[in-house]
Amino acid sequence: MTAQAQEIRASSGMAAAEGRRGGMRAMTPDDIPAVGRLFNRVFRKNDSEPGDDLASYLQTVFFGSPAYAPEVGSVVHESAAGSIDSAILSVPMAFTVHGRPITARLLCAFMADGKAGAAGAARLARSMRAVRQDLCFSDNASPVSADHWAAAGGIVLPIQSLEWQRTFWPLKAMALLASRHFPVMGSRILTGTLGIVDRVLRRMRSSMRPAAQAACLTKTATLDEFLECAGPMLERFALRPVWSQVEFDWFVGVAAMNRSLGTLQCRKVLGEDGRTIGAFLFFGNANDMATVLNVLSEEGREFDVTAAMFARLDAEGYAAAVGMAQPFLMNAISRQRWLSFRHRGYFCLVTRHADLKEAAERNDVYIGGLASESWSRLLTDF
Repeated sequence: MTAQAQEIRASSGMAAAEGRRGGMRAMTPDDIPAVGRLFNRVFRKNDSEPGDDLASYLQTVFFGSPAYAPEVGSVVHESAAGSIDSAILSVPMAFTVHGRPITARLLCAFMADGKAGAAGAARLARSMRAVRQDLCFSDNASPVSADHWAAAGGIVLPIQSLEWQRTFWPLKAMALLASRHFPVMGSRILTGTLGIVDRVLRRMRSSMRPAAQAACLTKTATLDEFLECAGPMLERFALRPVWSQVEFDWFVGVAAMNRSLGTLQCRKVLGEDGRTIGAFLFFGNANDMATVLNVLSEEGREFDVTAAMFARLDAEGYAAAVGMAQPFLMNAISRQRWLSFRHRGYFCLVTRHADLKEAAERNDVYIGGLASESWSRLLTDF
């Protein structure tokens, strides 16, 4: 048992023995109304009870994982009056480092009820120190949060903190991105008109149209086919998700609930001999944006796989594609024209294992996509 798990259990026992006078403890399903209200207050500036949709989602995501156990789940802090004044929401998942199984925790939200929750938040933050954790990570930390991670003995992964965007239809893509804040920009009339202009630009600038390697073929694939690719193609990384069938099915199930990003889909890339050399998993809405979750490739075939991916997404009519940057793909991705990068939030992790930290520092890790918060409705819907 980790030191943090021991502290949580000790705190839970003390809280029960002392009539719930306050302290840190594992979150339970009974806490969902209070945690949902805290989420609304902190992130939505709306002091209201969580609706049924949000409450159901919190139940599914933070208590439904096959790897869930109270000691590796979410944590709350109670005030002396017994109300929840701060919380850390987390999703446990199975990872392997140098062949050794560990349970990692994806930290999805760190909330505190203003000054009233400051002391509790500080205690929760201390519980996340590197000496207490097998592996905790977050892929969208703020600058202040990143400083706290560093102070706790963690590290920031600068490449994974970036998001790439490959534009195929630039004017239409700009309108679709703007529509996230100004819905009128996404009207069919406007995007259709801009698409006509884009078509002219694409004839003038052939570099807008990505080209696949002639010998490669991209085909629609099932999610199970993606999982079949994952095992052998991820073996080169010292740290990687395990993705058992049960856990993978759960992750794609909760990811598919995020309908605002589109339909969850998979494509596989075949080499000249008909053998699968890569695959990619993405969300997509017709005539909209493609959000790439995961890209897999055989070692040495990154150029072929990424070129095939962009060519296929362009052929399917997406205005642009976005995804998390990964060190092993950077050389191949960066060869694309009409490509840009932006800071998406700090990717931070803490661990008490020296070999895991060393692997992360030399970019010998595969974390992201399904093994990140990219699929969460907490970022897009609530």
